Amino acid sequence: MKNTICNLFQIQYPIIQAGMVWCSPWQLASAVSNAGGLGLIGAGSMYPKVLEEHILKCKIATSKPFGVNIPLLYPQVDELIEIILKNKVPIVFTSAGNPTKLTPILKGNGITVVHVVSSLKFAIKAEEAGCDAIVAEGFEAGGHNGREETTTMCLVPEVAAKLKIPVIAAGGIASGKAMAAAFALGATGVQIGTRFVASLESSANEIFKEMVIHAKEGDTKLTLKEITPVRLLNTPFFEEVLTAYQRGASKDTLIQLLGKGRAKSGMFEGNLEDGEFEIGQIASQVKQILPAAKIVNEIIEEFNTISRSLGSLKF
Repeated sequence: MKNTICNLFQIQYPIIQAGMVWCSPWQLASAVSNAGGLGLIGAGSMYPKVLEEHILKCKIATSKPFGVNIPLLYPQVDELIEIILKNKVPIVFTSAGNPTKLTPILKGNGITVVHVVSSLKFAIKAEEAGCDAIVAEGFEAGGHNGREETTTMCLVPEVAAKLKIPVIAAGGIASGKAMAAAFALGATGVQIGTRFVASLESSANEIFKEMVIHAKEGDTKLTLKEITPVRLLNTPFFEEVLTAYQRGASKDTLIQLLGKGRAKSGMFEGNLEDGEFEIGQIASQVKQILPAAKIVNEIIEEFNTISRSLGSLKF
């Protein structure tokens, strides 16, 4: 398969593994890249020196293209950029912030830049900033999300109709069927997070992985919109948040309740009582923990089957 996304990243399949905090180490990124997709190291949970270690190990583990995801609101973002430039990372995905400042710097160093957005407004700004592509992420996605609560099925076609640069769909995608649907909506690639959390190479705690494959419909909720919207599994911490809302908690109270380190405590350390577990709605359809390469292959096989089937439909 060759299309604009495959050509842009020089990869075999237009599947991008999301750079999820606490879940996207060099092991996962290299495995996805070796399988023909694009693996991303999630820098949002890494100190600069840790990121450099992951980049160097990823270069050893794969000769294929890989990238790094950086949340722009990360307090040490400038140091992370220095590490990326020093180690000549070819592809950077940015999120959670304004790409206007950093995109020219990255592109000036020969880096392909993609920005994650949750609305048409921010997609247009990313294109104007010089990004090579955008990820249109619907509110089904896990982790931090858009306040607009626009679904993937609504967001992707609107963005694809207005932008000249390629659109990568994200949010609620974990299968070849969903990938085919995203292409029908105008995307030329997909970014997948939740499905890769439940992979052997993911650095998610094994408790978290088991929670993902046993999740049922409705087990995730979008909350904390006053601070920054985030989709979480229903756990004791989420119940604390729900109780706070019922009591009419202020923004400051919610910030204090969230505190620091809850994502690491939950997703990386498996703390069921106090941890935060960020995952997408599609978790209810993930039933097995598999090697990343098998996940990529299954998605492509199903995509090809669905595409052939749809191609024969006539009304």
